Amino acid sequence: MALSGRVQGTSSQGMLVLIIGPSGVGKSVVLRQLKARNPEFVFPRSATTRERRPGEGNDLYRFVTDAEFDGLIKAGKVLEWATVHGGARYGTLEEEIVPFIQQGKIVVREVDIQGFHSIRIHPLFAGAHAHFPLRSVFILPESREQLIGRIRKRAPIAEEELQRRIASMDHELADASLCTARVVNRDGKLDETVREVEQVINGRA
Repeated sequence: MALSGRVQGTSSQGMLVLIIGPSGVGKSVVLRQLKARNPEFVFPRSATTRERRPGEGNDLYRFVTDAEFDGLIKAGKVLEWATVHGGARYGTLEEEIVPFIQQGKIVVREVDIQGFHSIRIHPLFAGAHAHFPLRSVFILPESREQLIGRIRKRAPIAEEELQRRIASMDHELADASLCTARVVNRDGKLDETVREVEQVINGRA
């Protein structure tokens, strides 16, 4: 079935929507379809200390030095951050999210489980006096076998790395119940998966 249509009936009040899920579950594909179907959504850039690659623009990342990243953290302008491959840091910037929510827009952000925990307890989004609404969607595989197959299909991977990712998945799944909703990404059912995520955003799931 062809993908078509956009989210209808979304409140004029802006919000942050977090997309979470284990490596290989298909989050990036879901996000691309959400972006294509809902051009009014905002997909914020990450701040990163890694080097800019040849030909890389500023559409996905805000490139900063380590000193600038430290300054952003000290000023309280980073909602969450982590050190990843090669020692580079990546973070979610408040200025990439809050101004758009204040304009009544839906901001959709992919984060790992640690980032989810940092944002869900942030004063801007947590508690009775939260400034802005937050919804979160955990993307689940149909089964462990499905996830293993997807990971292996993406690129050759050592057994040790595969087991590490599976252990990480098990750890993440333990916290899936903390999300607003859980959506299973079934093979050949991307349209259905994206519609379910949109229902969460609409508050109908």
